[in-house]
Amino acid sequence: MEFSTGEDLTRLSFRDWTGERALATIGTNAGSVALPFQDWRRFKEAFAPELVEMAVSETPGRVERIVDPFGGSGTTALAAQFLGINPTTIEVNPYLADLIEAKISRIDLEAAALAFARVVERAGNSVAPPQNPFPDAPRTFVEPGVDNRYIFSKAVAARLVAYRDAIMAEANEGIRRLFRVVLASAAVPVSNVTISGKGRRYRSNWQSRRVSPAAVDSWFRDGVLQALYDLRRFADRSCQEYTLLRGDARQLVNDLPQHQLAVFSPPYPNSFDYTDVYNVELWALGYLSSRGANTALRNATLRSHVQIHRDMTADDLAAKTLGETVRKLESVSERLWNRHIPSMVAAYASDMAVVIRGIGRAMPRGGRAYIVVGDSRYAEVDVPVAAILAELAPGLGFEPLRVEPFRSMRVSPQQGGRPQLSESLLVLGRR
Repeated sequence: MEFSTGEDLTRLSFRDWTGERALATIGTNAGSVALPFQDWRRFKEAFAPELVEMAVSETPGRVERIVDPFGGSGTTALAAQFLGINPTTIEVNPYLADLIEAKISRIDLEAAALAFARVVERAGNSVAPPQNPFPDAPRTFVEPGVDNRYIFSKAVAARLVAYRDAIMAEANEGIRRLFRVVLASAAVPVSNVTISGKGRRYRSNWQSRRVSPAAVDSWFRDGVLQALYDLRRFADRSCQEYTLLRGDARQLVNDLPQHQLAVFSPPYPNSFDYTDVYNVELWALGYLSSRGANTALRNATLRSHVQIHRDMTADDLAAKTLGETVRKLESVSERLWNRHIPSMVAAYASDMAVVIRGIGRAMPRGGRAYIVVGDSRYAEVDVPVAAILAELAPGLGFEPLRVEPFRSMRVSPQQGGRPQLSESLLVLGRR
């Protein structure tokens, strides 16, 4: 692989990246043409970067720094760089944090090309790993699994570990991070499962599907080529700076630098543990090495689910809609699949209040927060998240400016599966 370094490029803008693509809605990338960087791993539910552009254009005064307390795929941070704005991003998931930093940081592309050759050679010369290369992962991770159900065959698992170890032998941190992220993008395609916003499930044909270890070679090679191409093509973004904070957003919002704008989408209170979406990558690439580490990561996320036992103590928040919603849920408690759902909804609102208040502390008057949120429903009781947060806003230093529905999401199959839940953009102005 060769990369020219002598070309004199002007700074690339947001439009150089996005072009003039058509969007069904700026609230999601679903149905839109994938942009460079975004196809390193597909995030169907992520909002479109055009939302960041719109937020900048609507915010009074000059926007010099943008904050995203739930970094996810890095949409806000990357869009900010193309818009010439310094981004600050918080991300608790170590795999996603690496993915974001791999996209927005600069690396020596010539060195990366040479490192790629070394990694491939090391992986090819590696000895066979132990019988179970992921001893602390869930028992279903590697063949034979449990009741002969497993995510990876022994041969594919061995190939992933060979590449993982070869990557970690590289001295350059940025190159290690990039290659690790690329290898992570191969983990699900070579597995027996598929991942959606609702979790992990086995492929319909997984027992007859035969994946060769060579598929890992192909995915890794193609992924590295695509990533290096994107990094080379868009190396000269309008802004080269960034700040990435790794950890619990509820704590790290207290460490934010001054900013004029926040654009983000938090986890939705839908009783789904979002850590599970990335569980395959987290274990396969060594981001998780023990069950204790997995529990710690899940506890560091918003209290948006009841998949693990957690303290659901919530602050006493002055929001009429929140109180009414919690009381309605309590009144149908015998119909709820988990008795902790009412307290979870209250805890979620409490966590979001902490994050929004923290964002406001470092934001001058006139600054704005653009928040993409989704409603939930339990036992036919609606949880109107946008309305609840809008009511909380004045007590957190913000004025609700508008609530703009993006689209309708489907309720669970148990409730009919119809598109009845609103996903909305909540816009707040710093008072």
